[in-house]
Amino acid sequence: MNARRIFVIALLALLVAVTGFSQQKLFIPMDLKQSDHLKAYGIAYLALMKGVPVEWLLNYRCGSFMLDSYDILANECRIRGVSFEMLSPADAAQVYATIEGEDSNMDVVRLEKAPKIAVYVPPTFKPWDDAVTMALEYAEIPYTKIWDDEVLEGKLSEYDWLHLHHEDFTGQYGKFYASFSTAPWYIEQQRLYEAEAHKLGFKKVSDEKKAVARAIKDYVGSGGFMLAMCSATDSYDIALAAENTDICDVMYDGDPPDPDCQKRLNFSKTLAFENFKLEMNALRYEYSDIDSPPSDPPPIRDPNTDFFTLFSFSAKYDPVPTMLTQDHVAVVKGFMGQTTAFNRKVIKKNVTILAEREGTDEVRYIHGNYGRGTFTFLGGHDPEDYQHAVGDPPTDLSLHKNSPGYRLILNNVLFPAAKKKPQKT
Repeated sequence: MNARRIFVIALLALLVAVTGFSQQKLFIPMDLKQSDHLKAYGIAYLALMKGVPVEWLLNYRCGSFMLDSYDILANECRIRGVSFEMLSPADAAQVYATIEGEDSNMDVVRLEKAPKIAVYVPPTFKPWDDAVTMALEYAEIPYTKIWDDEVLEGKLSEYDWLHLHHEDFTGQYGKFYASFSTAPWYIEQQRLYEAEAHKLGFKKVSDEKKAVARAIKDYVGSGGFMLAMCSATDSYDIALAAENTDICDVMYDGDPPDPDCQKRLNFSKTLAFENFKLEMNALRYEYSDIDSPPSDPPPIRDPNTDFFTLFSFSAKYDPVPTMLTQDHVAVVKGFMGQTTAFNRKVIKKNVTILAEREGTDEVRYIHGNYGRGTFTFLGGHDPEDYQHAVGDPPTDLSLHKNSPGYRLILNNVLFPAAKKKPQKT
């Protein structure tokens, strides 16, 4: 035990003695001793809702949580099947000393307020259509569903955190035309989207979706936190870049695209990507070369060998990416989607890469700042459904309660609750 660690333990013990502080701590481990990682996030959120601050122990036993002990929270852990330990003040002092050690890549981040959560989904949405809503439902974290009318009415300002369902912000209905244009669900979706656009005063769905994308960007710039997955990542940036041009073919918006639309893309408008090439074949199931590998044709992969690696960051100097990558594994099994991963060559230089498929140009997880807010993009559709297809049954998260992929989603949910600290130099 080095001298600094001995000093920290002694100082904390003295503080306990002087203040008379004797409340036990409720410690929720997030390493392999945790029986239900996903519901553990729900306990942390519940504590915040009840006004109990939570300490997120970055890189300590895989991102564990510690908070003042209350019977109601301990009982809730038992009910939900979440593993926990009771720590004495002396035990807690030992934990702090370990984290503060000069050679440790650990830190304590204080979570203070339960973020108010919105999920952007159409009215026909089912909770099992989207991994984030399944995670929220399973972890018992409350959220509100919103769609285009709420966004354009300025309702986003009421929320701290926004998730984008796997939407197609380009107005091309996911580019499912070749495979599903005669399917009842596709016909109903197009009818619903066109009716919504007309109700809001737009002639075309593509124009309305561009306005929604701009409103979401303004929300982020004003301090909002946004997580997008699957096609809501690349289609979102494409919609921003195509603000002043038409990229949709006749079957999507009633008229042909601008023949010079590629040249008229404005990459200064986008959040994460630049210099990408649009896929102008209206019958091809792909938006652009952002998606890596291309969705059409589907890549031939073995799910037993498809993994991506989380980057390691300095907890004390880079707490934000450290929070977003907390997990009990360093290598996560891959999962596909309409947008599976991002082509490294078109990612803006100021964007932080959080995870990649080693040995390739495939980037799976990115984060960036815009204005006073942040955006996070995670490729793939469902971390526990390797190649999700239209009509597949919902994933039963009770069978995947220790899912590393779903932990990445829930890291984002708690991230806005963190008290901002001065940047260390």
